[in-house]
Amino acid sequence: MTRNLTAFLFFISCVLPVAALAASKPHVITFGKSTTVPLFVGTEEKQKVEIQIRPLLVDTRVKEFTMGEPHDVTDRLFVIRKAYRLNDWLPEDQANKTHRWKWQRGGWLIVDRTTGKISPLALPLFDPFYSEAVWFRDFAGYCGISDNGERVFAVVSQLGRKKPVVKQELGKAKNGEMPDSECATPEWQREPTRIVFQPSGGQKTVFTIHAHATEMATKDDTDAEEDAK
Repeated sequence: MTRNLTAFLFFISCVLPVAALAASKPHVITFGKSTTVPLFVGTEEKQKVEIQIRPLLVDTRVKEFTMGEPHDVTDRLFVIRKAYRLNDWLPEDQANKTHRWKWQRGGWLIVDRTTGKISPLALPLFDPFYSEAVWFRDFAGYCGISDNGERVFAVVSQLGRKKPVVKQELGKAKNGEMPDSECATPEWQREPTRIVFQPSGGQKTVFTIHAHATEMATKDDTDAEEDAK
């Protein structure tokens, strides 16, 4: 009995450290080779725009396809935009149809380097075709589109908050045929933290971002800053 107990304890003392080491092994997160693929745009989707996509791998396994550059939020978390293929078949299509799968621009993903977990980000009013998110710290600034596609909004979302920090209507949507055509790329500034929105055909709007609130700059403030430059 004593011999069996001693053998069992010896087995546990050997196995448990190995199991704990395996459980704590860090995940290896890498990006694969970049590839150019077509994005079909326009009312009839006959125009073609080239985009760069690359796979996101966790421990050598492809988990998602992505586009653009990652943004490091912390030393543990980063965000990256998703790309995916959409099945374009109709029931009456022939078996030899040329474009069965079409690449699409998706939303944003948040990746945990420690756990290897990849989660989708729910950015309010983010439109995969028209919205171009620009990150600063844990804030994402972009021009959002209303659910009916008729209005454009200046939106700033913060990770961990369900409601946007900024949600201000900028005007009527143009519904152009090209991606990212509703607004110029938003511009971040620091000290104080500000973001500049420029809708297509509209006036520039500046927001000051506080820790838990935002302040919209007046037109006089914006003009004064331009004059100071």
